[in-house]
Amino acid sequence: MSGNEEVRYQFDRDSGIGRVTFNRPQALNAITKDLAGEFLSVVRALKQQERLRCVVLKGEGRAFMAGGDVAAFAGGAKKAEAAINELLDRLHPAILGLRELEVPNVSGVHGVAAGAGLSLALMADLVVAADDARFLLAYDRLGTVPDCGGSWLLAHKVGHGRASELMMMGRTLSADEAKSWGIVNAIVPAADFDAELGQVARKLASGPSRAYGTFRKLLESAASRSLAAQLEAERAAFVAMTRTQDFAEGVAAFLEKRSPTFQGI
Repeated sequence: MSGNEEVRYQFDRDSGIGRVTFNRPQALNAITKDLAGEFLSVVRALKQQERLRCVVLKGEGRAFMAGGDVAAFAGGAKKAEAAINELLDRLHPAILGLRELEVPNVSGVHGVAAGAGLSLALMADLVVAADDARFLLAYDRLGTVPDCGGSWLLAHKVGHGRASELMMMGRTLSADEAKSWGIVNAIVPAADFDAELGQVARKLASGPSRAYGTFRKLLESAASRSLAAQLEAERAAFVAMTRTQDFAEGVAAFLEKRSPTFQGI
């Protein structure tokens, strides 16, 4: 475990799971510049972690994350601009660094995921929600626009119309509604949340990690490519995966009619 105050990081060498916990429970884990800086440091540590197989994001206390620390934006436009830039100068490389990892990641949402908290939850490949989870943007209440990739992620996940509804109508989604919209992949009872989230993480960590990470990149680029370009991108990715030990194991297991044992390499 790291010595961070606002972000905790644990790495389990046996499973290869890196657990990242936002740790400002007294403020529903609202993002400060310190939390953002610690998050960036943790992402850099993840990138250097050998044998990493999966990343889990969650929040301490009663919520996943209640967005940014709005108090830091008070005091006029110049102070707000400086505070926002100071925050996003840390968060942007953290977000991009996490998305660049060649392993799957999952966010576990209980309580509220609001504003930038919703963006960070959606940044994961899979979202597991407790049945008490709520999802909202809330930027309309501040008179501003989504940040931390919220507009890009929602456009990819739910489309223009529903993203506009969340933003312009101030809609709050229950866990069931978020699942029907494609924001959430699985809903679990709040009492079983940690156990079920751990089970999902272990399943992801036991898979072909590099293939999962490459699959994410193919999905991200699909909308901006022609079919012909995407076909060639898939070809290049498939050929690259044939050089991994996991591919050799997968083929061998298929021919031998047994379950594969992947190592993430």
